[in-house]
Amino acid sequence: MTGDLPQLGFGLPIAGSWATPGTMRRVARRAEELGYASLWVFQRTLFPVDADLDPSHRTVLDPLAALAYVAGCTERIGLGTATICAPFTAPALLAKSMASLDVLSDGRLTVGLGMGWLPQEYLTAGVPFARRGARMEEYLHCLHALWTQDPVEFAGEFYTVPRSHVAPLPVQRPHPPVLLGGMAAPALRRAGRLAEGWIGSSGHDLTRIGACVETVRDGARAAGRDPQAVRILVRGVVDLVDRDPGRQRRPLHGTRDQVLDDLGALRAQGVTEAFFDLNLSPRVNAAGVERAAALAYVEQVLATFAPATTS
Repeated sequence: MTGDLPQLGFGLPIAGSWATPGTMRRVARRAEELGYASLWVFQRTLFPVDADLDPSHRTVLDPLAALAYVAGCTERIGLGTATICAPFTAPALLAKSMASLDVLSDGRLTVGLGMGWLPQEYLTAGVPFARRGARMEEYLHCLHALWTQDPVEFAGEFYTVPRSHVAPLPVQRPHPPVLLGGMAAPALRRAGRLAEGWIGSSGHDLTRIGACVETVRDGARAAGRDPQAVRILVRGVVDLVDRDPGRQRRPLHGTRDQVLDDLGALRAQGVTEAFFDLNLSPRVNAAGVERAAALAYVEQVLATFAPATTS
């Protein structure tokens, strides 16, 4: 069956009470042992008191620190960010951090970037909220230059790098794969035009994500790139139950077979990769959930959908 399913990854414990060193090691090693392709983290710098954010975003570890931590206790599993808000960090600093992580993980990194959408985070980062798209496009060009040119020199409207040597370079050449987030059509086309792929958010309607996939591929076609080579990654909050939930069932909510069918439907819409992010699951991070029960559910999901068992 795996040929009909997206490649499957897992969300690293990074948010809420389960994001402890011991749980991170346990989940990372178990996911690698069971054949999952990748581990994923996300970024949240603030939890504004007046913002409508999921409670699981109240406490979130730094994503690169978390990936560096589990890189040292795993050997093969891929590591990715889904996503980091690129404009909050100067391109040269992000290039250095990501290249270092690619070196330390022996080339296992995928760099997922977004523009961010929370005005309070932009304010705190000291970056103007206006013209985010233009800034993001230039950011990507600067990032690529930092990873591929030696010496590198870049002069743009938003970013400047004086003629310099930057080392170490990433293990992956010409650079680690870059995936872009975003929901608006220009962001989708940008992912196909300038990056190796696109990352869907947890807010996307998974029954209609094929339209987003086609827009990403349109961007690739317009740039003279192979649209079928673009990676399409989807984050899913799986809700595994023993019995059919009935007619009101939503995607990734149901029995093992139903969730596998949902993954197959995503693959049919063009999704190449998916990961289960239990950081956003009420069964793991809701107030009052006992840690033992949360971890038992995590172990159940890991074992139930282990790639070796779904072939």
